[in-house]
Amino acid sequence: MPEDVQMSEPQPAAAPAAAAPAAAAAAPPPSTLHHLKEIASVIEAGSLSKEVRRISRAVRLTVALRRRLAAGDVSAFLALALPASGEAYARLTSLLPKEDETEMDVDATAPATQISIKQGLPEIEIYCCLLVLIFLIDQKKYDEAKSCATATIARLKTLNRRTVDVLASRLYFYYSYVHEITNSLAEIRGNLLGLHRMATLHHDELGQETLLNLLLRNYLHYNLFDQAEKLRSKAPRFEAHSNQQFCRYLFYLGKIRTIQLEYTDAKESLLQAARKAPMAARGFRIQCNKWAIIVRLLLGEIPERTVFMQKGMKEALIPYFELTNAVRIGDLELFRAAADKFASTFSADRTHNLIVRLRHNVIRTGLRNISLSYSRISLADIAKKLRLVSADPVADAESIVSKAIRDGAIDATIDHSNGWMVSKETGDVYSTNEPQAAFNSRIAFCLNMHNEAVKAMRFPPNSHKEKESAEKRRERLQQEEELAKHMAEEDDDDF
Repeated sequence: MPEDVQMSEPQPAAAPAAAAPAAAAAAPPPSTLHHLKEIASVIEAGSLSKEVRRISRAVRLTVALRRRLAAGDVSAFLALALPASGEAYARLTSLLPKEDETEMDVDATAPATQISIKQGLPEIEIYCCLLVLIFLIDQKKYDEAKSCATATIARLKTLNRRTVDVLASRLYFYYSYVHEITNSLAEIRGNLLGLHRMATLHHDELGQETLLNLLLRNYLHYNLFDQAEKLRSKAPRFEAHSNQQFCRYLFYLGKIRTIQLEYTDAKESLLQAARKAPMAARGFRIQCNKWAIIVRLLLGEIPERTVFMQKGMKEALIPYFELTNAVRIGDLELFRAAADKFASTFSADRTHNLIVRLRHNVIRTGLRNISLSYSRISLADIAKKLRLVSADPVADAESIVSKAIRDGAIDATIDHSNGWMVSKETGDVYSTNEPQAAFNSRIAFCLNMHNEAVKAMRFPPNSHKEKESAEKRRERLQQEEELAKHMAEEDDDDF
């Protein structure tokens, strides 16, 4: 198995022993172009050896380099990586802005070993397209980015190489992202469905995973929940390859289940997505928590205060905290005030329709508090305490109490002749099955977490038969450190 190409620092020229440390300390860091050459050599090695993990490593290194990209660096790299007479070179260079070459990041000292790039490889060509697309998006040149993405997707349809799959999955993401920014997601839905079918036929599981999430996001963007559920239920199922894509899938599944009134399944999916998401993906975790809070309120649960006090989320969850407080107290007037005060926030989060459903839960909570406080109370007083606004509040209160008694929310009876609600004495909760159900749900949660942890464990093949040499161990540790180093940047970019 060929060795990974390391992102090495350029070595200083030979010097006297006394001046060597000073020369090494004064040596400037490698230029962005030099890093791009090394990434291209990693892709070339992965293409020739058919190792997908090398292509994945190249994508991680690109994410770390993304903030340093300049138009001159990208243009110089395209000139080295693509044939000058080729169609791809002419198309990509025409999309880049013209800048002075003096602005390009140039090495002060040439590296000890020049890196040559083999032209003509499909992986190198697709990587160049990905690099230009990322640069155009960062420069907010969305029209050029759309044309670049469209042409690259057309080129991908002609390729069937497993070493291209990792690069293709990133291109699918940015292809959908740039159309979402320009509010033209509906235009590419048919193309995404065709790409998903092609990925299924090619057994490209990473591509299927990415495209399924992009299609679900596309449908949910236009509130097409039935179509999203039909696609999700009929799509092929397989083991998740990317934690980020799996988190997105759980989030979209939770949203679909919430709209379909399947609150228990929705709560499980949303909480699992928030738990699995990396700490760097704060925006994604905030959205998961917002939806999970609403779902728990619809289930009749009150989220703990610690949910709203999580680091970096306190400010964003203030509207939902005030809403939860109104539901907990059962004050309909306070609930209306919170809903009106933060109406714009709820509309932006697309949770306004769910909050309308919460009105019934607020009334039921208030009614439960009244039934615990009073052994007998008139329906007129109930309407006054619940602050019901209608033409006939007493009749509305009678209807609400009757429904609550039928659903088992309160243990009481209605005296229609006198217009009273008579509460029955509360029994011992430990004589019921409620504690058993609570313990069962906790045990099921712990067992599920244990099973997921066991499934996530990975072991090298034949590790119990072969002893690892010191050299292989050093190489493995170096790769693990490098992977951990770039995880934060990758998570930021993915979410």
